[in-house]
This record gives sequence, structure tokens and C-alpha cells, in this order.
Amino acid sequence: MDSILYWNAVAMEANRVSLTDGKGEQPGPVFGARALAIVHLAMYDAYFLIAGGLPPYLSAPPLATPPAPNLDSAVAGAAHGALHVLFPSQRAFFDQKLSEANLRAPGADFGRSVALRLIQNRVDKKDGDFTGSTPHAFSAQRGRHRLDPDNPAQGIYAPLSGRSRLFAAPGPRNQYHLDAPPSPTAGSLGAPKYRKALQQVRYKGIAPELAGTLPPVPAGGAGPRTPDETLIGLFWGYDGAAELGTPPRLYNQIIRQIAIAQNNSAAQNAELFARVNAAMADAGILAWANKYEYDFWRPVVGIREHDTSFGPEPEKSSNDITNESDPFWLPLGAPATNSLDRKSTLTSEHYPCNQGSSGSMKNFTPPFPAYPSGHASFGAAAFRATEVFYSNLGKSSADLVQSLGFVSDELNGVSRDNKGTIRPRHERRFKDLQHMVIENGVSRVYLGVHWVFDAFDTKADGSPDLTKFVGGVPLGKRIAEQTAAAPLTESPI
Repeated sequence: MDSILYWNAVAMEANRVSLTDGKGEQPGPVFGARALAIVHLAMYDAYFLIAGGLPPYLSAPPLATPPAPNLDSAVAGAAHGALHVLFPSQRAFFDQKLSEANLRAPGADFGRSVALRLIQNRVDKKDGDFTGSTPHAFSAQRGRHRLDPDNPAQGIYAPLSGRSRLFAAPGPRNQYHLDAPPSPTAGSLGAPKYRKALQQVRYKGIAPELAGTLPPVPAGGAGPRTPDETLIGLFWGYDGAAELGTPPRLYNQIIRQIAIAQNNSAAQNAELFARVNAAMADAGILAWANKYEYDFWRPVVGIREHDTSFGPEPEKSSNDITNESDPFWLPLGAPATNSLDRKSTLTSEHYPCNQGSSGSMKNFTPPFPAYPSGHASFGAAAFRATEVFYSNLGKSSADLVQSLGFVSDELNGVSRDNKGTIRPRHERRFKDLQHMVIENGVSRVYLGVHWVFDAFDTKADGSPDLTKFVGGVPLGKRIAEQTAAAPLTESPI
């Protein structure tokens, strides 16, 4: 048994259950990524403080190792101890998994002390606002984030989490400050790149029942969403749905499959999953810092209020509404998977959706600003960290994935849409990890919940331009690359 993979699976299950049982422990992507980072960094320290070979993540205070400790027991103690604190309602499950591991050798108490030290370190460093809902003032200005008009009771998610201390990304912090997105206020109807992005998401992201309301596609414009684009949008979903969890769980599932196919050693897995999950935790913190600074509106508001006669502070009054504006537009939406007849008990700081007439929940626009995309930030951080890790072992990104097929729990032949229909099982293949990064980023356009520049800037032909520090993909990549350039140690910022 590889103890790292064993407890990685337990941690992913904890993430899934926390969004299924209504307890809302470590809810949403930022909190979920933070929890996964704490578990894997605790295992990393427990492993390497005993095995040696890499410096510890936390250097002080020093911990004395017990005589003749067992690596598997120490890793188990670290993971079990961290999970006990992070997901208290699931303690019986964690105890069961510890019993099933059938460990008798000494070391578990040492591992638990490592985990508790790491958690206390986060508490001592005032680890952001992870305690509940926080008041947030919505702006009436054009271009600012406002509530989803189709889910007006959804509230706001994690507005202060961007102030948290980072896990491993080095300073200075201003190197992670993104350039501004294209302006929706330049001229009368926005900058050219903004208008092009609006046209794209309007056609690609529209709710199916409204597709007949679309005007003819402009010359050179993006056409309606294709079946494959709908698949892409769903494949990468994991929007805090029941039985699925959050996006960091999906990225762990994919990287776990790669690690198994590469026949990693336990030491390699300890480092790989610690680096990946620390990078994702920092991506969450820094993406949310940028989100609430720019406070950029979502397509569901931007398209409905594109004409300047709409909105809380209209700039003109006119009965001549342009074809670029649709005050009744709605997105396909983040999928409320497995929600039929499931009454949501999640509160406003989680991922709420309005209850539909049939007892299901509506698809929805996530309850936080658009720019940058959290999916794009998390995915780029995770996959770039993986790419760098294996490149140091002489393996190319294409070698890691070309022989593998990946199945998302959104499309596993079991999960149901919010009308109760079972989605088919779909195996998706990729050329390399960069292919995953780009597809994951643009998937949010196909759901209608993000602009393309929330993921990356684009060239004249619409292809990604990653030379610009615009969107979640460049942000996640920079976090992964900066973190990979040094030993995995606590961030100073």
C-alpha cells in the first residue's frame, strides 16, 4: 500500500462528502483547496522528517522523531489528525479508514503532532476569513459583480479569503496581481476585446431553451455551442455539487491517475501531491484576491445589462436596444448535478442554488466575481506543478497523458442532471497537460458563467495568448513555476 495515495483518496472522499451531506465543512473551492493542502503538507512533513531527502515544509519549531518510527504510520497519523480537525462530522469515517490500514508500528502520534502543528501555524498566521458569511457591499456601477438574477438569494462566497497568508508561493505578492480585464465601459458598449468575448459567451453559453432567441451569427463570430463544447463544460464542472465536490478534487483525481500510471514511489507521491495541493491553495487565495479587487460582473449580468439603458445606474434611456444586448439572456449554468429531490442545506457562503418547482436545484452562476476564473487558476496551478515535477524526472507532458483516458464524475454514467436524467459515461483524452489547462479554462465559457479573458487573453484568431498576465491560466502557471523553483517551504507572505 502506498500510504500517500491511500490518504489522498480519503481526503478526496472527505471533500466529496462535505458537499453532499449538507454539513458544509470546508465548502467551495477555496476552502476545499486549503483543506487538501493542509492534509498533503502534513503527510509531506511526516514522511520527510523521518525518511530525509527533502527539507521540511515547516522548519520551526523543530520536532523530535520517535525511536524507530514507521513511515506509513506517521503519514497515517498526519492525514488522520488533519482530517479530524478539518471535517469533524466525518471522524467516524476517518477512524474506520485508519483501522482498515491495519497499522501497528509506532509513528502515528508523531504524524498527528505534525498535522496539529501545521494547522496551528495557519491559525496563528490569521488564515483569512474561513468562519462564515461576511458582509459584502455590491456596487451599482457598470461592470461590477452583482447577484445572479436567476438565483437572487445566493449570497456571496469568500470575500476576504484573498487576504490569507500563502502556503508556499514566494514573494513579492504583487507579482501575482493580474492586469485588468478588458473594459466594459470604454466607449458606449465596451472595449473591442470585451465585446468579442461577450458575443462568444452569448452564443456558446446560452441556456438551451433560449437558443431560439439568438440573432444570426455576426460575420466571423462564434456560432452556437456544439455537443462537444457542452461535454467540455460539464466534464470540468464540479461546482460544489452533491456526490462530486469541488474542482480541486477533480484535479487530484486526474493527477492521481497519472501518478499510478507512472508507478511513482511513495516519496515521489508525497512531494508531488504536496506541491500540487499547495499550488492550488495559493491559486485560490490569489485568484480570490484579484476577484474582489476587480469585482467584475458575470455574463448573466453583463449580457442582460449590455445596453446602457439597463442597470441600477443607466447611462442613457432609449427604446432602441441593440442586437448585442439581451435583457432576458440566461446561461446553461454551472451544473446543479445530483440535485433532484435533494433539499440544499448549504448556506449563503457555500454554493446555494434556488430550488426549482420539481424539487431540483437550478443551474446557476457562482456567487463571486468573474475575473479571474477560479477553475482556470486551480487547473493551471495543478497541471503546471505536475508538468514541472515530471520534467525534473525527464518525462514530457505528452508522455504523462497520451495513453490515458479520463472520466469525470460529472459524466460517469451515474450522475444525474437537475432534471433527473442520467448523463452518459464519457472518457476524455488529451494531447498533454497544456491541452487540459486550456480546455479547463474555456469550459466555463461553454457554461455561460465566465468570459474567455477570465481564463486567458486571446490573439486575433481567438487562440490563447499566454504572454499577457490576464486571467486565471497565467496566474496559476506563475504560482506553480515560482513554487517549483525552490524547496517546498512555508511562504513568507
